[in-house]
Amino acid sequence: MATFQRFEQIVVWQKARELTRKIYEVTGQGAFARDFGLKDQLRDASVSIMSTIAEGYERSGNAEFKQFLSIAKGSSGEIRSELYVALDQRYITEATFTSLTNEAIEISKMLNSLMNYLQGSGIRGTKFKTTDPET
Repeated sequence: MATFQRFEQIVVWQKARELTRKIYEVTGQGAFARDFGLKDQLRDASVSIMSTIAEGYERSGNAEFKQFLSIAKGSSGEIRSELYVALDQRYITEATFTSLTNEAIEISKMLNSLMNYLQGSGIRGTKFKTTDPET
């Protein structure tokens, strides 16, 4: 797995950004746009994934990054649950539900893979780098 210099280079962050764009699009239409509670909750959960990945990365510590990735994974589950509500209220079609749910599942799997990679990599993060070449 390649290393990244900025969180914008992390593929799962890029996919979360795309999912967020789609969530905003679908929640801004028809009756969905008037259900402020569900609309806001779904938007918040989608933004949370990409923001939490970015925040965890910027902490510069491996353990903290993994913890933040776990939180982002939880937000992915939240999105899937809220999509069921949207489907049951007929705010979205079955096809939209399936497409968005599959994207959320893919993101969840990618987050899990990244957490597993970090666990076994021995990478500790930039805040643990020393300037002493002897260490």
